Amino acid sequence: MSTMTESTAATAEPAFPLDNFHITDADLPTFRDLEFEDINQLELDHPGAHDEDYRRRRDHIASLAKRFRETGEITDVDYTDDEQGVWQHVAGRLEELQKKYASPFYLQAKKDLGISNDRIPQLTEMNRRLKELSNFRLAPIEGLVETRGFLSWLSYRTMLCTQYIRHHSRPEYTPEPDIVHEAIGHIPMFTNRNFADFSQFIGHGARIATDDQLEELGRLYWFTVEFGMVEHEGHSKAYGAGLLSSYGELEHAFSGNVERRPFELKQVMNTPYDYSDMQPILYVIPSYAELKQVTKSYITSFAR
Repeated sequence: MSTMTESTAATAEPAFPLDNFHITDADLPTFRDLEFEDINQLELDHPGAHDEDYRRRRDHIASLAKRFRETGEITDVDYTDDEQGVWQHVAGRLEELQKKYASPFYLQAKKDLGISNDRIPQLTEMNRRLKELSNFRLAPIEGLVETRGFLSWLSYRTMLCTQYIRHHSRPEYTPEPDIVHEAIGHIPMFTNRNFADFSQFIGHGARIATDDQLEELGRLYWFTVEFGMVEHEGHSKAYGAGLLSSYGELEHAFSGNVERRPFELKQVMNTPYDYSDMQPILYVIPSYAELKQVTKSYITSFAR
């Protein structure tokens, strides 16, 4: 799951060369051109759709993210005891599965970022540490963003992240990205420089892609950033956020109901997916460095 909807934005040229990994704060554009879904609307299948207290709380936290677009400063969220309880429940259960199935790099990255089961981490602290480790950044966002806009921000080594948390009645499930998905799923992997560079290449591609190429990039993102697996000492390990933040998906990925295929770029980009169901096909990369190089070659071809 990602903070994306379908693309409606026009293409744009990258603001700097493909291999410039030294993005500064001064390079970052404004958020004024991003298109959002209505934050006040929740689909009927959302567990909190009919909980007015939850909706008000979610909208308040979203308003803090909106403030970032006006000030450029991340505002910490004073999470409630109930919200901390949801985090503790989900993080604790996920940790047991991650010890068995997650990429060793991911497990170490969680420790390096200070992500624990005890409390919801703040974007400010994770952002500070990420910038030190891989020059990657986090920016709070109040809702779903159209695909091209969301992916394009990766070009600036920036991940757009929500801060609200899923509804307490369904701690194992969320139909939208929340702080569990972002902090437990996505953020640790950006401490890996090869993965961070790969993500930046995805962002560069999104800025100049045709609509067809953007659809291919969306599939590449899905089968890597969201549902990717990596080889480790003869075994497949999970590194995708959609796997690492969902105990249902993580257990399913290592069951006999999933076809795990060697990563091949063209095949990945031609494989459709259904975000509303468990994934029947997953792709296993040989290494993050290989993923970076293959993606760089693909994005370079856009300009030809």
